[in-house]
Amino acid sequence: MKAFILDRYEKKGALRLGDMPQPKLGDDEVLVEVHAAGLNLLDSKIRDGEFKPILPYRPPFILGHDVAGTVVRVGPSVRDFKPGDEIYARPRDGRIGTFAEFIAISEADVALKPKGLSMEEAASIPLVGLTAWQVLVERAKLQKGQKVLIHAGSGGVGAFAIQLAKHLGATVATTTSTANIDLVKSLGADVVVDYKTQDFATVLSGYDVVLNSLDGDTLQKSLEVLKPGGKLISISGPPDPDFAREQGLNWVLRQVLGQLSSGIRKKARSRQVAYSFLFMRANGRQLSQITALIEAGIIRPVVDRIFPFKATNQALAYVETGRAKGKVVVKLK
Repeated sequence: MKAFILDRYEKKGALRLGDMPQPKLGDDEVLVEVHAAGLNLLDSKIRDGEFKPILPYRPPFILGHDVAGTVVRVGPSVRDFKPGDEIYARPRDGRIGTFAEFIAISEADVALKPKGLSMEEAASIPLVGLTAWQVLVERAKLQKGQKVLIHAGSGGVGAFAIQLAKHLGATVATTTSTANIDLVKSLGADVVVDYKTQDFATVLSGYDVVLNSLDGDTLQKSLEVLKPGGKLISISGPPDPDFAREQGLNWVLRQVLGQLSSGIRKKARSRQVAYSFLFMRANGRQLSQITALIEAGIIRPVVDRIFPFKATNQALAYVETGRAKGKVVVKLK
């Protein structure tokens, strides 16, 4: 099968379009013919080698974390899916590889594709949808009437998280550039801070939750908008000791990650707020709940551009510019 292969870790390195064997199917897995694959900054960071200590993939391997496609075969233990089903998924870590014509995915990571969405729209959802769900529903336990700040509201995670937070009944603030103000308002943002002309830390206060996906300076300033008892949840780091334990990392790595996050955790404690790092995980059950929200018209996908499969490297370069509104997708079929 054709696939985009990472031959070696290299910053800004190109993936190689080549042939790889079709994946072997495990007892509890479904073999999916890929119709479309979403791209994420996580793909770039893995390619650049940033996640080697945490996700030790051995080159050559296939990148890609979002998929929509058709089930062509199922393992003997699979009960909920059959050949011909249209599905979408974020395959679990260690089993990624959606930049390919086929992928084998654990049944537990898969959900039926939302009715009414194209394959390209569906492929834009899993990673960002699960990230937003796990931050706002699972970790923050966001409640009706609470106030949440979602940074980078026009990005992939931000565009989904704004819609989910509004559905949960929260007052939603977001940061974005002047060009994207109308977009984030259309998604449901109540308060929009134009980062080109305003400082969110001086405009906002008394917030219950902040979802950070940006740099360290933004992370530090986010503490200032939270009220005592608030939660600062970052998906861009630094990782904390709880994450290290959940990942089963060795003692040395646990110490290193503890040091990386010690500063922000200390500052958070001094302001009586909680800091935590979230690295999303595959979860087909949660994805099915997201499907229900999409089919009910509560959440809509935001797709910036669709590239042909052969242009995967160009698509990844576009993601890295940070200018995409919502998600970028490559189309195979």
